[in-house]
Amino acid sequence: MEIPVPSARLYLKPEHDRPVRRHHPWIFSGALGRLEGPVEDGGLVEVFAFEGEWLARGYLNRRSQILVRLLTWDPQEAIDASFWRQRLERAARARQALRLEERTTAYRLVFAESDGLPGLIIDRYNDFLVLQSLTMGIERWKPFLVRLLQELFQPRGIYERSDVDVREKEGLPPRCGLLTGEAPPDRLVISEHGLRFYVDLRRGHKTGFYLDQRENRHRAAAYLNGAEEVLNAFSYTGAFAVYALAAGARQVVNVDTSGEALQLALENARLNGFDPGRVENVEGDAFQVLRRFVAAGRRFDAVILDPPKFAYAQAHLNRAARGYKDINLQALRLIRPGGLLITFSCSGLVSPELFQKIVFAAAEDAGREVQILEKLSQGPDHPIRLSFPESEYLKGLICRVW
Repeated sequence: MEIPVPSARLYLKPEHDRPVRRHHPWIFSGALGRLEGPVEDGGLVEVFAFEGEWLARGYLNRRSQILVRLLTWDPQEAIDASFWRQRLERAARARQALRLEERTTAYRLVFAESDGLPGLIIDRYNDFLVLQSLTMGIERWKPFLVRLLQELFQPRGIYERSDVDVREKEGLPPRCGLLTGEAPPDRLVISEHGLRFYVDLRRGHKTGFYLDQRENRHRAAAYLNGAEEVLNAFSYTGAFAVYALAAGARQVVNVDTSGEALQLALENARLNGFDPGRVENVEGDAFQVLRRFVAAGRRFDAVILDPPKFAYAQAHLNRAARGYKDINLQALRLIRPGGLLITFSCSGLVSPELFQKIVFAAAEDAGREVQILEKLSQGPDHPIRLSFPESEYLKGLICRVW
């Protein structure tokens, strides 16, 4: 493809250069002083401080509140074919160093800003790659990136799952479909810590599976040996339930709004050799189902809460905090003394400190004494970039409840 050369110059407002100097990869529209030179949305710009000092280089999108996503702070580093190749190779080397293949056949290969590739997600499922193009800049480079991925990794096929809300904020329509190679089967079987799971790459949540919870499922299972009953709320296809059964839990209750996901949860239990009679599926809204369980006097040795994102913008934060408190409050009322609460938030706007305060407030209202046994985060194939705190989105607590 033709390599774009940045001809536009973007000057920041006075005193808006500190985040750029600290290598935060986003420039918001409110920081714009002036833009000089022709550039299309998705095209490259040179970024300067108000006084005229060169700071960084990235791609621009006037349709987004995130006006520029920065790619390099090195004035000598061109954004050309070799740039994308080197960044992809660096991400691949980092995953190889983790020795992920020893415990899974599915992992995140590229994690957007954290790997220096803003807007690009690449997940590996066996011999298939799933791509998410989240920004206008990546969309412009996508045909070249697909060819490069094919050359570097030789997958059986590359499938696109760019059907996420953030694309609307970028002025992009959702896109799904085969990009190159062979289409993935309706159900792919992946392995993880010796367990197997059916994955639907075409229609499943995210890119098909919650890869970021891999190590957390493993850690949670370490506490579930001998549990009589485990409640797995927001269960999706039952990965936490399979881990609980493998750890020695006698019975698991999955709760989810999707009957199709619950059916797959049952099949995942069967796939791993567990009697489906040990799995109870309850279709419905978890908030309402947990309230019904409380009213009915049901009790569990452990409750797992892995809800979807509640906060998509700062304006949603208070409402999200109320939602997290409510679901944790109901869970705490269901746990037998000495039992476990394993609870998560994947809302990036909810910090680990705020999440802990929310769970504490729920414990106060429930009249329960709670000990934190472990604090959890996303897996190492979803690295947290120190200059980009927004990349730390998943947080969890394993708690003992008295």
